[in-house]
Amino acid sequence: MGDKAHTHPGAAGRATAADHPTSVRNVVLVGHSGSGKTTLVEALALTAGAVNRAGRVEDGGCVSDYDDMEHRQQRSVQLSLVPVEWDGIKINLLDTPGYADFVGELRAGLRAADAALFVVSASDGVDGTTRMLWEECAAVGMPRAIVITHLEAARADFEEMTRICAEAFGGDDPDAVLPLYLPLHGPPAPDGHAPVTGLVGLLSRKLFDYASGERVASEPGEAELPQLDEARSMLIEGIISESEDETLMERYLGGEQVEVKTLIEDLERAVARGVFFPVLAAAPATEGARQGLGTVELLDLITRGFPTPLERAAPRVTTPEGAGRELRMCDPGESLVAEVVKTSSDPYVGRISMVRVFSGTLRADQTVHVSGHGLSDRGHEDHDVDERIGALSTPFGKQQRPVTHVIAGDLACVAKLTRAETGDTLSAKDDPLLMAPWEMPDPLLPLAIEAHSKPDEDKLSQGLARLVAEDPTMRLEHNQDTHQVVLWCLGEAHADVALERLRSRYGVQVDVVPHRVSLRETFGDRAAGRGRHVKQSGGHGQYAICEIEVEPLPGGSGIEFVDKVVGGAVPRQFIPSVEKGVRTQAAKGVAAGHPLVDVRITLLDGKAHSVDSSDAAFQTAGALALREAASEATIHLLEPVAEVSVLVGDDYVGAVMSDLSGRRGKVLGTEQTSGGRTLIRAEVPEIEIGRYAVDLRSLSHGTARFDRRYARHEPMPAQVADRMREEVRAAS
Repeated sequence: MGDKAHTHPGAAGRATAADHPTSVRNVVLVGHSGSGKTTLVEALALTAGAVNRAGRVEDGGCVSDYDDMEHRQQRSVQLSLVPVEWDGIKINLLDTPGYADFVGELRAGLRAADAALFVVSASDGVDGTTRMLWEECAAVGMPRAIVITHLEAARADFEEMTRICAEAFGGDDPDAVLPLYLPLHGPPAPDGHAPVTGLVGLLSRKLFDYASGERVASEPGEAELPQLDEARSMLIEGIISESEDETLMERYLGGEQVEVKTLIEDLERAVARGVFFPVLAAAPATEGARQGLGTVELLDLITRGFPTPLERAAPRVTTPEGAGRELRMCDPGESLVAEVVKTSSDPYVGRISMVRVFSGTLRADQTVHVSGHGLSDRGHEDHDVDERIGALSTPFGKQQRPVTHVIAGDLACVAKLTRAETGDTLSAKDDPLLMAPWEMPDPLLPLAIEAHSKPDEDKLSQGLARLVAEDPTMRLEHNQDTHQVVLWCLGEAHADVALERLRSRYGVQVDVVPHRVSLRETFGDRAAGRGRHVKQSGGHGQYAICEIEVEPLPGGSGIEFVDKVVGGAVPRQFIPSVEKGVRTQAAKGVAAGHPLVDVRITLLDGKAHSVDSSDAAFQTAGALALREAASEATIHLLEPVAEVSVLVGDDYVGAVMSDLSGRRGKVLGTEQTSGGRTLIRAEVPEIEIGRYAVDLRSLSHGTARFDRRYARHEPMPAQVADRMREEVRAAS
């Protein structure tokens, strides 16, 4: 695999619309931030002849990380599609962000792809996040290969990094993770580091020298043969052990020579089935070179070893009402099923939707059904509408190259779908269908915002709606208790990008304000109150007197109103008025402005006037009575408590449990899980975990994740409640 003597980069250079699913490969690049994914994409584009120099298209723009925000952030923050063509195969390279805050973009890339390249830096190794992503791919059987980058680093060691990858990714079968090539080192530099100048093909037993900027094949010398033969034997045994021919291992061990052609065919099948994971090396092209080290080998692996879209099991398809539907997936002649995997906005074109077509053929100017369900908890309304497809195009950096149609298995961009959001399904107008959305992490970092000025306030609602339409990992909340607009994000970098997009794309300037949790108030003991509302200032007067008693109830009881008036002291028609008055006052709070809950309010007595009593007067009297009762009682502040589940590596269990205790948390229990991790369940006051998404990442070096759900409100400790009251008084 990858041992052909390529003398010219790329067969066609520029990718167009594919004509059949077998001529498409969809590959997502996965790896931690700084591992070199974007640089690798640009190197592959150069080798395939899609760009005129490393990472640049003809107009001088970048082929990946082309967005101005990515330049300012100096990292990838969104999913990018870079199509190239190699040996007649269209390869859709999906470059994903490596930073944990943008895992939603990565999950979208996994949904759109049929295979994954795990990019590992020789200088940084394999981090916990990359291990978890490997497990995610393994759970769905996605074929994977490993690319080791940064071999130019001073202490880079390809063999050692291959061993680390085998331990991290091989699980019970480390022999399923083996190199296809070994690096060829040039003369040592003054610092003693010998640069990698070429590769040795283990199956072909050929050298491929990239020192000249072109791939030059030759035969290995005597010095390379011992190391080559040892590694070759291990690779052959690894391939044969995964072969579908069960007799091949016995024949090989019996001394039979296995043809290279047979080994390559078995290797390709094992890679496509997701049971063998080859390791390759890659480096960007040097100045003036036409090929980067290992890029030809990598493109050959993608075209010959990775599966076609026909080999992928498609997500479940139903009607919008939920009835199951069977389709011959990835058939260009079938009914249309496509999914929006990314939504972005262009200041000139408007909304652009990147779609993966799973079935049928998508054509320009076609009317399609747009269906979005299952994200109502994140501020997205369920919707079923018909829309007309605008222009279809294949993206390449900032350019959009027009195409007339997109067949099953391919990806492209659709312009001006005004209602379509990320995760929505596009289907035939007369045959509406729905694909189950992919799993996305819950945003757990709250960002409370306010419009900076009146003009910003007028544009804020529309800007936020567009923001959450683009990014389903972001949740918009209009908190009815605190009257705050809250954007829930995955982390600080995610929040920074959201604010910058509001400002630069939608022209909305906002201010970040402290996030407030929804506190409650309740009575600590029984108290009585008398409300007297008597006014006579000429004309129609106001007269209402009522006496109430308030007593605390168990948590979760709400407000209970009881009428115990006897003898008509309060006329029957005004008793609902008293109840309305006390409930209105309870909603406003009686001490610190938080809603009153879990009390029984009993109306005992009162007085009325035959002329001056009214509904409004008794509402006012009821509110006054409740306020007087509160002034005579001990009022407790209730804070929300969340049930938190933290999945963390065993090495960090002690630190996480200690941190939870420091947040006034109560650990409920622990449970050992697979992969050397522990699930910790605890109850923690929500006021203590506002920034837990950030703090936990720091505490566990990015290897832990957590979820939370509201459990109940319970009394806040006196010293904490006093501090909260002081803060309220200081703010007012």
